[in-house]
Amino acid sequence: MPDKYNVLILGASYGSLLGVKLAMANHTVRLVCLPEEADLINSEGAIVKFPIRDHDGLIDICTLDLAGSVSALGPEQACPEQFDLVVLAMQEPQYRHRNIRDLLNRVRDSARPCMSIMNMPPLPYLKRISGLDAEACRDCYTDASVWDAFDPELMTLCSPDPQAFRPPDQPANVLQVRLPTNFKAARFESGTHTRMLRRLESDIQNARYELPSGVIEVPVKLRVHDSVFVPMAKWSMLLAGNYRCIGSDQMRSIRDAVHQNLDESRVVYDWVSRLCIALGADASDMVPFEKYARAAQFLVTPSSAARALAAGAPDIERVDRLVQTIGAQHDHQLAAVDDTVARVDSWLARNRRDRMTQ
Repeated sequence: MPDKYNVLILGASYGSLLGVKLAMANHTVRLVCLPEEADLINSEGAIVKFPIRDHDGLIDICTLDLAGSVSALGPEQACPEQFDLVVLAMQEPQYRHRNIRDLLNRVRDSARPCMSIMNMPPLPYLKRISGLDAEACRDCYTDASVWDAFDPELMTLCSPDPQAFRPPDQPANVLQVRLPTNFKAARFESGTHTRMLRRLESDIQNARYELPSGVIEVPVKLRVHDSVFVPMAKWSMLLAGNYRCIGSDQMRSIRDAVHQNLDESRVVYDWVSRLCIALGADASDMVPFEKYARAAQFLVTPSSAARALAAGAPDIERVDRLVQTIGAQHDHQLAAVDDTVARVDSWLARNRRDRMTQ
């Protein structure tokens, strides 16, 4: 194995969180982003604010101070064949834009292993799940054709469990971690590519950060699992919390979406978990509802999907529709999930009408 890996991350917002963790572990990261973001990151570094146990306030970690390196570039400049791993960290609708689609085509042609940290699993990953009709899920994607011809053996999924956001009063190179949980990745089909993931897992685990007061361990680790179903545990959280933030006319926080009707939240959560088990997951791959409900107490803003819809977005990631579609393939149906999908459909239709009349 090489002393360090070169990792290309498509998306500098959420992607900078993984980028900082990799750079702390002495690996080299290139972030693909907008030109103004790239200029800021290259001149001032990417900064991630972490909550640290037994430490007051947040710790700012800047990539300029780390053992590894983080730099940024535009999608036209990226050469995927120069990297050991490509990480997909953009929102799913972004991949249909011409310059990003062109880059994704180059990623595909490079035959480099890809790890998605999107909520919406790339279509090639679904093809690794036996008993799931991935082609019947194409309508759940903004443009499913961007994933055509990708080799499923070169695609894995990493559950983006850590919660982070761009503080509105901060520059575009700053990200703040709200819930410092771990990334949970499924293995690749290839043992060689999986060994690379496990090496990154170990390096991130062992990395430390030095403060004037002493050396600290920084949360948010990478965990690699043999089960391809472990990242799908996030689906229960998304359907019970993130998408139930979306009301008919207004949005609410994830905390309120979960706790204002805890019984219904549990029903939705458990229904999605049972669907994953029907697909082949082990019960131990899933996260207990009680653990999620405790974490949701700290999620005091609406989800990114809800915020995007409220801001007029004509497209968002549709994990809600994907889960509904997969459920129908296995004769699983739940009225609360159907209601959520209908509300999202209604918001999107309204936003698209408004955009056409502007």
